[in-house]
Amino acid sequence: MWLSALVLSWGTVMTLMGVVKDSQGMVICRVCLGLCEAGFFPGAVYIVSTWYPRHELQQRLAIFYTASVFSGALSGLLAFAIARMDGVRGIEGWRWIFLLEGTVTIAAGAGMPFLILDTPEKAKWLTEDDQRFIDVRLRLSGVRSGTQEGDKLSWRLLLDTLLDWKIGLGILLAWADSVPNAAFKFTMPQIIKQLGFSTEKAQLLTIPPYFCGGISAWLTGRFSDRFSWRMPFIIGPMTILAVALGILFHFSSDVANNVPAMYVSVILAQIGIYPLLPGITAWIGNNLALSWKRSIGIAWLLAAGNLGSLIGTNVFLDKEGPKYPTGYGTSLGIICLGLISAVLLEFLLWRLNNKKSKLSQHEVRERYSQEQLDGMGEKSPLYQYTL
Repeated sequence: MWLSALVLSWGTVMTLMGVVKDSQGMVICRVCLGLCEAGFFPGAVYIVSTWYPRHELQQRLAIFYTASVFSGALSGLLAFAIARMDGVRGIEGWRWIFLLEGTVTIAAGAGMPFLILDTPEKAKWLTEDDQRFIDVRLRLSGVRSGTQEGDKLSWRLLLDTLLDWKIGLGILLAWADSVPNAAFKFTMPQIIKQLGFSTEKAQLLTIPPYFCGGISAWLTGRFSDRFSWRMPFIIGPMTILAVALGILFHFSSDVANNVPAMYVSVILAQIGIYPLLPGITAWIGNNLALSWKRSIGIAWLLAAGNLGSLIGTNVFLDKEGPKYPTGYGTSLGIICLGLISAVLLEFLLWRLNNKKSKLSQHEVRERYSQEQLDGMGEKSPLYQYTL
């Protein structure tokens, strides 16, 4: 219900943006829109994590993430079409965009309580046998515990989540995605235009990179789930992204003679960027056992990780074009930081798993009750971290 409430609230705000009278009203609405939208992505990621076992998560997140990207691309075409209603009933075209898209969003939010449910137990279309089957799969995967001991919201759990070193390293990984991603969203049309294409063609030529990025995210997620291993499928795309940025920087001073290499590098950059957020979110979410900690942890990861967008949107300076040394240098530096963080996270989790494996299940059961083990979450000696 709360996810539906978020959609209803931002649909209402978006509709109201179509009737504002001055810039002050538009700023207020835009702030409210951001507040209403902020909880949707982490909330949706958490709900997906409550339905699927740990090693079936990344490809689902990849589908969700790329769907939002493709819808963003289509929204531009939709806005262009709606804007042609300029003057209908004496209303400007830009107001029609907010009024119509906001109304559709409200309608979608009203239907969400019947389509998107927090847990399988609330799904009336599932039989009791189906629900039991899903429950057993989730328990065997470590998504659910045998009891709810320790899985309660408290200040201690909140502090433990905010200071969790796994999430801290995950935030550094997320910056390796958000910095170059934000930069490309604002600069890719300009970069492609520098290749000698018109503004219209430059916008159209941004479609193949995004499409290739979406395919890359899905394939990476599928193989990561298939092999139950996150780290290589984060390191790999990061490396591709770093190579692509290096090529773009190298040829940027002589664009006219290197158009094919520059455009291929733009595509490679998107192939590297798009698998990162689903992979990072799945990796960190897989290693947060308690449901409350996982929900707060995913939100904290995405919120802090998105702060990298503030960097990415301000380092590609117009006065430095077409070379953009600050933009490319900053992006490459943060990607290197992400690579180091991924290797460090893998090593630390492997070491913890190795330490836990030295205790037999019999020894653990003698030392701790089931309630105590459930209350430990991922710190339980029986819990194996996802690498």
